[in-house]
Amino acid sequence: MANLILPDSNIYIGAVRAGRDPFREFAAGIDDRDWEFTTCGLIVLEVCRGQRNPDLLARYRERFGVMIFIPTTQQIWERAAQLAWSLDRQGRVLPVQDILIASHALQAGAAVLTLDAHFRSIPGLRVIDRLP
Repeated sequence: MANLILPDSNIYIGAVRAGRDPFREFAAGIDDRDWEFTTCGLIVLEVCRGQRNPDLLARYRERFGVMIFIPTTQQIWERAAQLAWSLDRQGRVLPVQDILIASHALQAGAAVLTLDAHFRSIPGLRVIDRLP
């Protein structure tokens, strides 16, 4: 079974700002690796809302459409609520969006590919800052 990687929105946004295609970077060498990329609705929303170029937006939607999609189930909402409550009680208040992204990753057993260090404070979450 392949390892799942859930790229955070900042990976896509950073690549675009640097003039790179994140999907091309994901595809590089994927045939030689034992991982697959996944996404969730929140990431699609965050990434697509910022696209100004309609052609690029269409290409992103097409690429997101073929990725493994983790739906936002009641179980994920419950996990996110419990995680937020627990982290808040420890004095670690994270953005709701990131708690929800982490809950998707935890539910699917995926690692989060991100540049945001606060993801590392989420118990049980595998976090990577570059592709293996």
